[in-house]
Amino acid sequence: MEIAMVTGASRGIGRAIAIQLAKDGCFVLINYRINEKEAQITLNSIVEAGGSGELLPFDVSDKISINAALRQWKEANVGKYISVLVNNAGIVKDNIMVFMEDEDWDSIINTNLNSFFYVTKPLLQDMILKKHGRIINMVSLSGLKGQSGQVNYSAAKAGIIGATKALSQELGKKKITVNAVAPGFISTDMTSHLKEKELKRMIPLHRFGKAEEVAYLVSFLASDKAAYISGETIQINGGLYTR
Repeated sequence: MEIAMVTGASRGIGRAIAIQLAKDGCFVLINYRINEKEAQITLNSIVEAGGSGELLPFDVSDKISINAALRQWKEANVGKYISVLVNNAGIVKDNIMVFMEDEDWDSIINTNLNSFFYVTKPLLQDMILKKHGRIINMVSLSGLKGQSGQVNYSAAKAGIIGATKALSQELGKKKITVNAVAPGFISTDMTSHLKEKELKRMIPLHRFGKAEEVAYLVSFLASDKAAYISGETIQINGGLYTR
C-alpha cells in the first residue's frame, strides 16, 4: 500500500483528492492546520468508502511545524515512506497591488510557494532511495495567465510551475515524476463568493468544474499509468484558457 500525503485536505479540492487516492488504494495522510473537525470529516469519508488514513496536522508555512510533524510520523512508522505527495494547501488574499499590504504578500508567498520547498524537501531522500515517487503540485490558472487583483497569488503559483519543471529534471533519473495541476473555476468554498452565473459565460463548457474532476486528474498522475509524464502543468478549466 502506497502512502500519500495531501496538504490542505480538510476541505474542497484537497478533500476530494484525499478521498480519491484512498479509493485508489493509498493510505492517506490528511494534512490540515487548525480545522480538525473538517479534517475528521475527510477521514470519515475515506473510511466509509473502504479506505484508510490518518490526520497529520501542521502549518505548511512553518518549516519548524512541518519538520516536527514529519519527524514524529517517521519515528512512528519505521520502514515506511510517503511516495505520493500532493502539495495542495493554499490561501488567497486578493487586492490590487497598489493597495496590497506587505503582510498580504508575505502570507501568500509563505503559504503558497515557500510551503512547496518546506514540505517537499524532507520527503525527497526516501523517494530517491526507493527510486519511486509522485509529486503533484496544485497551481492555478492565475499562475499561467496572471490575474488582476492577484499579483501575490499569481506570483506564488507561477513560482511553483517553474519549480515543478526544474525539480522534474533533478529527479527524473530516480524514476520520480513531478507535475502540476492548474484548475480554473472549481466549485469550492474558495470560489463561493464569485458570481458563478456571470463567470461561467466565459467558460466554453459553460460551468464551474467539480472538485472530484480535479481529483481524477491527480489520481491519474499519481498512478503507474502516468509514469512517463513529468515536468508538465496540466490545465483543467473547461477550455477557459489554453496557452
